[in-house]
Amino acid sequence: MAVRKFKPTTPGQRHKIIGTFEEITASVPEKSLVTGKMSTGGRNNVGKMTMRYLGGGHKRKFRFIDFKREKDGVPAVVKTIEYDPNRSARIALLYYADGEKRYIIAPNGLKVGDQLMSGADAVPEIGNALPLQNIPVGTVIHNIELRPGQGALLVRSAGNFAQLTSREGKYCVIKLPSGETRQILSACKATIGSVGNSDHALESSGKAGRSRWLGRRPHNRGVVMNPVDHPMGGGEGRQSGGHPRSRTGLYAKGLKTRAPKKQSNKYIIERRKK
Repeated sequence: MAVRKFKPTTPGQRHKIIGTFEEITASVPEKSLVTGKMSTGGRNNVGKMTMRYLGGGHKRKFRFIDFKREKDGVPAVVKTIEYDPNRSARIALLYYADGEKRYIIAPNGLKVGDQLMSGADAVPEIGNALPLQNIPVGTVIHNIELRPGQGALLVRSAGNFAQLTSREGKYCVIKLPSGETRQILSACKATIGSVGNSDHALESSGKAGRSRWLGRRPHNRGVVMNPVDHPMGGGEGRQSGGHPRSRTGLYAKGLKTRAPKKQSNKYIIERRKK
């Protein structure tokens, strides 16, 4: 994986940095694992705008991703590595020995032709999904479940990885990309390796139009609005806007919004870095 820089032949090319797509081996998705995806434009079921600065963008098809990896003991072969417009990571198409096809998030280093397996008997190698109790301490992992059989919820975006640091009874201690250290049940599954497309963080759109292709509309700041429109608006000339807060008045940048009596607080050993 790498990124491409361009000669400044136009203002948009001057700052444009995009991925090379060299790892991608197929341009058309598997038809049986794809469905249409409606665009809402930020409107709800009665047409009222509930999310601002959304709308437009290129049409997308949704790919069904297997986050559960519950086909234990059935070997699979990686057929293709593909682009997915709905996420920052690449996806891999697996052909299972029983004929089934499934998409998974492609980890770093996964190649076409590799053999993958899930389940307690699988070897802890890149792309294999195992219960945390079967993964050696110190292993780099991603696609981590929070409840057994629920499907992966944590560490799914491009370049991310967590580390299994220790075991305490029926729990494993995981260090997450945010810096948070927390306990997760040992029966939960995780996938070995880090998420692919690690150069995604180096990309730069180069022009406003690329944001519009992604469905992002122009975003105006609260401090340039009037007091009637935003708590940070108003004032003669360029005023700072007071304490940062949302349009509804909720403090930002410093106010802790996590519920103090949240049930999962007891599993967090060390809070994420600010």
